[in-house]
Amino acid sequence: MSLRRDVVGGLAVVGALTLILAVGGGLYGLNLLNRGFSALEAPSALEARVARAARAFSMPSGAREQKNPLEPLPPKLLSEARAHWADHCAVCHAADGSGQTPIGQGLYPPAPDMRAAATQSLSDGELYWVIQNGIRLTGMPAWGQLHDGTRNRDSWALVSLIRTLPGLSPEALDEIKAGLPLSQHALQEQRAEDAFLEGP
Repeated sequence: MSLRRDVVGGLAVVGALTLILAVGGGLYGLNLLNRGFSALEAPSALEARVARAARAFSMPSGAREQKNPLEPLPPKLLSEARAHWADHCAVCHAADGSGQTPIGQGLYPPAPDMRAAATQSLSDGELYWVIQNGIRLTGMPAWGQLHDGTRNRDSWALVSLIRTLPGLSPEALDEIKAGLPLSQHALQEQRAEDAFLEGP
């Protein structure tokens, strides 16, 4: 009799939890239907947790343990990594790694602050894997190609650069900014200035 009462009580608890989840999910769904999906909204805490779990789940088991073969990074390679960052990464992640760019903030989820603990706590292998393979359902593309040693080296150099972002010196930031691609407006201004200097 006691076992039967426990089973019935357990089923009642499961039924109540199922009902609560169904009602909560339904209300959340109605709310989404009323306001729509917009990339302008900040991801909820639940979405952020799910995204982190999905990123961790998508990586192969050995990714976390990979060590950066370029460490310590020679100054020449670090300078090349800054130029690569300026040309490929800063449009979303900003020159300083803050993610505060129109494109970076327009993504859903927004580009992360690469200087923050959430990124800096990833292992070198995890950062490398994200650079090489991207993250599905975000704006992060895959930059790696199989058996392409140059891209592998560039990605490891970027891992080293990412580690420097929290304490980026003004000189290093200036070097990155100098490598940023020119906007159409800046290109037009430069052409007009060049034409003026050349004269009629």
